[in-house]
Order: sequence, then structure tokens, then C-alpha cells
Amino acid sequence: MSGRVVIAGGSGFLGTSLAVALGERGYEVVVLSRREEARHVGWRVVKWDARSVGEWMRELDGAVALVNLAGRSVDCVKTPEHCDEILRSRVESTRVLGLAMKELAKPPSVWVQMSTAHIYGDPMVEVCDEESAFGYGLAPTVGRAWEEAFREAVLPTQRGVVLRTSFVLGRDRGAGSGAMDRLKWITRMGLGGTIGSGQQGISWIHEADLNALFLRAIENEGMKGAYMASSPCPVSQREFMSELRKAMGVWIGLPAPGWLVRLGARFVLKTDPELALYGRYVVSKRLREEGFEFGVREVGDALRDVV
Repeated sequence: MSGRVVIAGGSGFLGTSLAVALGERGYEVVVLSRREEARHVGWRVVKWDARSVGEWMRELDGAVALVNLAGRSVDCVKTPEHCDEILRSRVESTRVLGLAMKELAKPPSVWVQMSTAHIYGDPMVEVCDEESAFGYGLAPTVGRAWEEAFREAVLPTQRGVVLRTSFVLGRDRGAGSGAMDRLKWITRMGLGGTIGSGQQGISWIHEADLNALFLRAIENEGMKGAYMASSPCPVSQREFMSELRKAMGVWIGLPAPGWLVRLGARFVLKTDPELALYGRYVVSKRLREEGFEFGVREVGDALRDVV
């Protein structure tokens, strides 16, 4: 393949992984980043603020595709300020990309938009697909606002694809490996056991399969609308941590009751305890019907690869 693909908000773990995959496929990659230090020899990095139209919009003119990953990490204590940043960073970056697109002579023909599997809330035991009802709470509210901003921003002439992404398992390529960094540290400390009931769902996807979905969304003109970007084999938190301990060669994983997790997450790890105490089981009905083949279906295989 050839042509330029622009990744908005692509300087983190997911963007770095995707940029590598796109480069190997033959694309020219441009990353829009708010960080001055986000430089890489494999692709160009262009500064933007994710809020206002600027010179960065020239990179979109004539590009074959736009991939939008921009958004503040949810791995934080949910203070009012952080909640506001989580919502605004997603909605404002999506809106400004839409405004820029309207000014271009030749905008990308496809826009692939990141979304979240958290949009379905925390049903615990129910398995959700693209036709399931959305949930309630902060994450579903942010997810709905994010996708609504995309629907308003995407041009009528563009093919829009939304990937509702679950927990991505991948390797560290200089930008960390997302939440896996924290989970590996906890496991090494002997604390990687059952959290709460252990029955909360962990829906996951290997980075290679997520990148394959991005490539499919860019190249397959029949792909349009919202898809669940998640392995067809979600697992419970208890099973996930058991497989992670095996992959790391750690044989002790102390359990933690909910009250202790709430204290430790907030005051020691500086993150949201609900990320560990709640979860969801999601699968993609649409990808199954369209014949997409996942390369990594079992969580044990995925964890052994990334560890």
C-alpha cells in the first residue's frame, strides 16, 4: 500500500504500535502530537494542540486516511478536573479535526475513530455486542459524547469507522505498554491475585489484531459504522491474572478485597479503583459476520507474547 496516514494523538502506546504496523505496510505516517519531545525516526511528528485549527491541518490534505486516537488517559483518580479533561480531550479533538476537514481541498476518504468498550458500562455477567444497550456512568457518558462528536464531524463524503476498543495487550516500544505496565509491576510484587469477586469481565485484544482492524478499516471499503474491537474470548479477572502470573513466572498472587483495592488504588497507585473492580464481557457480532480472523484468540497466548 502507499499514501499518507495521519494519526491524531498517536505518540502513546497505541499510536506507536499502529505507526509501526502502517510503516511496515508501506504507508507514510504522520503523527499529530501535543508533546514536543514526541519524535521518532520511523515517521514525522507534527505539533498540534488538539483544540484549534492550525498548520497541522495541511498534513490531512491529500492523505488517504485519518485515525483519531486523541484523548486523556483514564488511568487516574477521577477528580472533577480529571473527568472534565477526559471528556473534553476526546470531544474537542474530534470536533477540531472535523472543522479542519471542511477546509481541505482533498480530505481523507476514510476516518477511523477510536471509541471505548466501556460505553456498555459494567454489566458483569452479560455478554455485550454492537447491538447491546449502552450503560450508565462516567465512561458510557464519555463514550456516547465521543461518538456523537464524531458523527457530527465526519464529512458526508467520508467513510467513517468507529472501533470500540477494549483492553489492549502489547509490547513496550518506547511509549510504555499502557495498563500492562502497572499490572506487571503489581504481579511482580506478589499482589496479582483475585480482586473483589474476580468475576468481573476483562475484554481484551492483542495489539497485532487491533492494528489489523485499523488496516482493515482503512483499506476495506465495505467496513463502515461501529465495531467492537475485542477478542472473541473475554475472561474473568481471576482467569486473566492467573494467566499473567503464569506468563511472568510468578507463582504467588495475593487476593485483595474491594475495600482494600479502593484504598490502595486511590492513595498508593493514584488511579481509579473501578478500573479493577468492575468490568465487561464484550464480543463483536459484526466482525464475526464479516469473517474477520483474530490472530490471537486466547489470553494466555497474548500475555506470553507481550511479557
